[in-house]
Amino acid sequence: QVQLVESGGGLVQPGGSLRLSCAASASIFSTNSMGWYRQAPGKERELVASLTTDLITNYADSVKGRFFISRDNAKNTVYLQMNSLKPEDTAVYYCKAGRGPFLVGGDWGQGTQVTVSS
Repeated sequence: QVQLVESGGGLVQPGGSLRLSCAASASIFSTNSMGWYRQAPGKERELVASLTTDLITNYADSVKGRFFISRDNAKNTVYLQMNSLKPEDTAVYYCKAGRGPFLVGGDWGQGTQVTVSS
């Protein structure tokens, strides 16, 4: 049973914007921190952003001031607004539920490709 469903990836030019969405089951969304990891080719998966149930945010240094995470409790959905995108942001982005700001344990989404290229 799929618990996290992502959408919103695609191809965008440098400097552009994208918004990723992750819809979760109500049971997962209400009790977990939510966030996003990414994995670029040949690199390890890294935490991009997270948002706890008490709305504490955590961002990777590389995306601070450009990416913004939010959650809609009525829709059980978490969003990642990505602005001023750079080629180095190209990766598969994975939605993640878990404990605390680093999303320990919990479920993964299937991943969505984000490609930043001219």
